[in-house]
Amino acid sequence: MSLRVFSRLNSLLKVQETLLIGGRRLESSNSFKIQDVKDFEERVKSSKKPVIVDFFATWCNPCRTLTPRLESVIEERKGEVLLAKVDIDENTDLAMDYEVGAVPVLLVMREGKVLERLVGLQDTDKLRKFIDQAIEAPVPK
Repeated sequence: MSLRVFSRLNSLLKVQETLLIGGRRLESSNSFKIQDVKDFEERVKSSKKPVIVDFFATWCNPCRTLTPRLESVIEERKGEVLLAKVDIDENTDLAMDYEVGAVPVLLVMREGKVLERLVGLQDTDKLRKFIDQAIEAPVPK
């Protein structure tokens, strides 16, 4: 196989890996995967809407279980809150900046400020309550 073909195939596999985790799409109108620190600053820190930041790893089984639950609750909220997925293996600087020592970790951020933190696998009811509190939280000053 030529180097060019191999490179193209590798790129396509990376795109597919980026879009799928646990058999589900990561990208939707209300959820997106963070690519780097600049992307995080533009899409999360500057957002006027509350953003749930999901620090995860592809090798983490609790993360794989949490993903469909979290995405489902986010979609139920019809755009009132956004979901940013941060792969800690691809974004180690962000994981360190936000003191992520274990995954999954969920943060509620609004206008660049962390309002709440939730660590570990959560059931759907707890996620609903967590996300509803994020929506109702006052805008930080």
